[in-house]
Amino acid sequence: MTQVDTRPEVSTEPGRPPLERLFRIRERGSTVSREIRGGITTFLAMAYVILLVPLILSSATDIHGAHLDKAQITTATAFAAGLSTILMGLVGNVPLALAAGLGVVPVVAYQAAPHMTWPQTMGLVALMGVVIVIMAATGLRTMIINAIPLAIKNAICVGIGLFIAMIGLVSAGVVGHGPSDGPPVTLGVGGHLAGWPVVVFGFSLLMMLALYIRKVPGAILISIAASTVLAIIINAVAKIPNKDWGTAVPNVPHNFFAAPNFGLMAHVDPVGGFHTAGALTAGVVLFTLVLTGFFDAMGTVFGVCDEAGLVDEKGNMPGMGKVLTLDGIAQVIGGVSGGAGATVYVESATGVGEGSRTGLTSLVSGGLFAAVMFFTPIAGVVPIQAASPALVLVGALMMTQARKIDWNDLEVAIPAFLTIVAMPFTYSITNGVGAGLIAYTVIKAARGKFREIHWLVWVVTAVFACYFAISGIEVLLRG
Repeated sequence: MTQVDTRPEVSTEPGRPPLERLFRIRERGSTVSREIRGGITTFLAMAYVILLVPLILSSATDIHGAHLDKAQITTATAFAAGLSTILMGLVGNVPLALAAGLGVVPVVAYQAAPHMTWPQTMGLVALMGVVIVIMAATGLRTMIINAIPLAIKNAICVGIGLFIAMIGLVSAGVVGHGPSDGPPVTLGVGGHLAGWPVVVFGFSLLMMLALYIRKVPGAILISIAASTVLAIIINAVAKIPNKDWGTAVPNVPHNFFAAPNFGLMAHVDPVGGFHTAGALTAGVVLFTLVLTGFFDAMGTVFGVCDEAGLVDEKGNMPGMGKVLTLDGIAQVIGGVSGGAGATVYVESATGVGEGSRTGLTSLVSGGLFAAVMFFTPIAGVVPIQAASPALVLVGALMMTQARKIDWNDLEVAIPAFLTIVAMPFTYSITNGVGAGLIAYTVIKAARGKFREIHWLVWVVTAVFACYFAISGIEVLLRG
């Protein structure tokens, strides 16, 4: 895999096209058309966020029983995703797209909101972003990432591959929840595949695999587009219940334009939650938000950028500090806009799968997210069954990083294994990183190899131990 310089400085070499001077596209072995395709593909793979996040947040109530307006959340989600992704492209020059983090959103909806008002909840999200920015700006976040063993970093990439593949399979209905007296997961619903939406998934996946293996340019995008058309036709003829499609129903919308509703913008109270919910409860929520946002982004940035060839042979990524600072700023943007904190998405890997290597991809994805604010009726045209095969394909590609792990050395193989399996099995990147680091520290210490454990790894291990025991700690503190 070609390693490239990720410094985003603009080249002043005369005669070079503006896009090349800004993004250094040819220098990274890419093309403008490939970057644009990657940006569109990433957006399509993430478009479900515009529907899913408002669905989660609008279903929750704050301490006074108030609901958020779905139209306002949709605007806030699209605005935060668009602005954050554009900033990442222009300043960070990496192919990473951002939106409201699905690890953060449930904490906001079900752990924070019941104990405080919505402005206070979003204020905590903004405060989380400030904490993360400080950690990134001071270099602490980069120091922690560089201190993590290379085997764990490689395992993070593999684990994310399994995680996004699992997301794709579950979202499409290929993997389902098992009955209470049976296995926890099953093939489809009740142990078998059924329904036209699954047919759309199968068509999209097989078409994508065939085109990708034949190295057809835009294989992922072509497959998503063709499958969406098929889904629209099937839905029109078969009259499939909306619930069978999930969050996005493939119907041609009656109206393509709707004015954005910025009613939630700047309605934040960063400190009120500590008074309303109490310092302990608000502190626990903030701790959970920071830890989730920190390590979700860390794992995703490293995994996706490694796949894009932006990580060197030592497992370090030049420009990581700037990227992580931008991620923290995105959390602030998300909280202030009222759509929960924006963070880097693993679906960015779908654009990388199309060959994306620069920030031009993020500029395209961010522009499309911003445009969604004015075209919200068509946000639900692409069903998850058409887009999720991209997650499966990219997951398979990211699995190839497993070859970099020394599986004969159990001191790193076991922590790597736990990192990999914990991500899809617990539906959390953070849990995987925590499980792997704790196992690594314990195994090295048990062998008496204390000097091989970086002092920051000791600190992070202790933090993760508190994270996994947070419920018990909270009970003890309440006493």
